[in-house]
Amino acid sequence: MQNTTTEKVKYLIIGQGLVGTWMSYHLDNAGISYKIINDPNIQSATSVASGVINPVTGRRIVQTWMIDTILPFAVAHYKLIAEKLKIDIIRTAPIILIHPSEQMNESFEYRLNNENIYLFKQDSIKWNPYFKITNGTGAINECYWMDLNKMTKKWKQYLIDTNKFIASHFDCNDIILKEGSVRWKNIEAEEIIFCDGLNTMHNPYFHTLPFAPNKGQALIIKVPGLPNEHIYKNNVSIVPWTDDLFWVGSNYEWTFNDDKPTQDFKDKMMSSLDNFLVLPYEVIDHIVGIRPANTQRRPFVGTHPMYPQLAICNGMGTKGCSLAPYFTHQLIEHLENNNEIEPEANVHRFSSILKEINKN
Repeated sequence: MQNTTTEKVKYLIIGQGLVGTWMSYHLDNAGISYKIINDPNIQSATSVASGVINPVTGRRIVQTWMIDTILPFAVAHYKLIAEKLKIDIIRTAPIILIHPSEQMNESFEYRLNNENIYLFKQDSIKWNPYFKITNGTGAINECYWMDLNKMTKKWKQYLIDTNKFIASHFDCNDIILKEGSVRWKNIEAEEIIFCDGLNTMHNPYFHTLPFAPNKGQALIIKVPGLPNEHIYKNNVSIVPWTDDLFWVGSNYEWTFNDDKPTQDFKDKMMSSLDNFLVLPYEVIDHIVGIRPANTQRRPFVGTHPMYPQLAICNGMGTKGCSLAPYFTHQLIEHLENNNEIEPEANVHRFSSILKEINKN
């Protein structure tokens, strides 16, 4: 016999990747009712992310957008969720820069002496046993590494144990919008919050947003003898992963044909490793993820201008590890207390194109 009982919650969250995890965590802490729906057939980009928070970005070595606000908030909350779940998921991991060119060395020296509080000197001699150093070294402080896979898997189990997790495909055609509420199958909520990454590109209410997905590939390698308390960066980044393994990646790809690993990427990574890594290494795995980035490189946070029962928190791109804790909390504060959303992240900056609804 079919269950026709209506279950009422305040929020229905779509997607349990990094953003959905943080959204549900903040609601959980506030004692606000919710359910989270996650499609088991969709791989989250979180599963292949490096898990790094780096306060410095780009070849110009400038401070990341809003880092002075976002960094302390993110670190504090990663520690809190780790404490709640009784797991070890966050640790400091200064970035050791093995400058790939004299120009990068000069750029580092300029920023070090002028305006970047996160940079500090590094003794090249210390790293000679591990790397081929031809253009000097530097370092970035206040960097962190998070075990995102452990965190999201443990949080999923918590959601299951507390009866807040639904493993199901979510179809927007099943939504019934009402005055002040929204219904999906037998669940009625005041708000649906879309945190489902790339899937939102096919959402009839939010598909007109300027998504620009990028493809990120990484090698998982074993490097016996390489200290795992640092992140190392040359033309590629070497990041502690799990156990004695390291994650190796570089820039993301804006143009791609599929979500499969490519031999070209593997060859480039291995060539780069051979050029600056002294120690022998072994490739263990080759992983791929597609990130829901966007053309403005700022998140999409807020409610739909025509349907206030529908909200979004998405488009975090490559900075999701640091942005997700902060902007999920900001969205909840907006929904609960009408607090303002950071203007550069507020989805209402796209109000005109969001009104172009296409339900076909």
